[in-house]
Amino acid sequence: MAESSVPPRNRKGLRTGFTTGACAAAAAKAAARYLVRNTVPTEIETTLPNRMTVTFPLKRCERTSAGAICSVIKDAGDDPDCTHGAELVAEVALRSEPGVEIRGGPGVAIVTKPGLGLEVGTASITSPPRRNITEMVEQEIVASPYGGAIVTISVPGGEEMAKQTINARLGLIGGISILGTTGIVRPYSTAAFKASVIQGIDVARERGLSELVLTTGGKSEAFAMKLLPHLPEDAFIQMGDFVGTALKHCARRNIRRAVIVGMIGKLSKMADGRMQTHAAGSEVNMELLAALARESGGSKRLCAEIRQANTARHVLELCTAENIALASLVCGRVVQHGKRYAGGPLEVHAYLVDFSGNLLGEYPADAIQTEQRR
Repeated sequence: MAESSVPPRNRKGLRTGFTTGACAAAAAKAAARYLVRNTVPTEIETTLPNRMTVTFPLKRCERTSAGAICSVIKDAGDDPDCTHGAELVAEVALRSEPGVEIRGGPGVAIVTKPGLGLEVGTASITSPPRRNITEMVEQEIVASPYGGAIVTISVPGGEEMAKQTINARLGLIGGISILGTTGIVRPYSTAAFKASVIQGIDVARERGLSELVLTTGGKSEAFAMKLLPHLPEDAFIQMGDFVGTALKHCARRNIRRAVIVGMIGKLSKMADGRMQTHAAGSEVNMELLAALARESGGSKRLCAEIRQANTARHVLELCTAENIALASLVCGRVVQHGKRYAGGPLEVHAYLVDFSGNLLGEYPADAIQTEQRR
């Protein structure tokens, strides 16, 4: 019995969704069914990579000179995904030769750099969707006179959607990637972001880069690029809250140096040894910041105010008013915990910037000037 194509809700009441890979596989199955049975389907039952059976309504289903085209509209649930509402189109041409050949059409990215687990020059359709597409098409042709098929996946508007992603930096040009390990999109998926951090490091390493800059977001990355203009764009990795993941993977891939650039809030958590800095999972340790301020010559009154401060940014304002150099001490703690967590010979540097991109503190001292002179 097929389940509805309406995605279920998770424990927080948010709707899950379906991946681009799941939608592409469903569209390919529908087109193959149309050709084999010579009837126009309005919906298609498909099996996701996680073995869940769902039914997708079809947006398009029509004949072409080579075969048939069907499409599915992606529902990403409550995940803020730029591909929500995208039309995943599959054109299927049946053939006598065995095997399912999968190609990328307009709106699907082409791989131009190594390190992504995909061959350079091929369409950015990862292994789980490729297997799912193959399986769904083979189900439809198994009892037919055809041995195999050519499946071309395209996404109208995919090139525009890709501008909202880091695809171009990773060397994925011309559209979006067809992705999905399970077929299900989890709202605000940390797994997807974590995977993109690892992927970015892999691409940089394949390009021969040995010094990477790990930033906590888009704003800190823009500031980091101004601080370190001698480094290529591929050297800058937005790690978000995944500090530990990024550092461990840098060490695993034999990166020589990791430079952490961020603002007071995130770096304060790292200075406390937090290698996952999401707000829901770690709070700023005001006692630690008070102790660091005291170490830097702060008064007892200042330390008492820090303990009662609302945010790390507030702490920074209090210290700035008393000319207390808190930022470099925070950076020193970040480096200490980062090196210990990463293990191995990985060098770790840290730069703390304000909300206008001005450098407030660094560890080791004068590291930026040293690098820029090289």
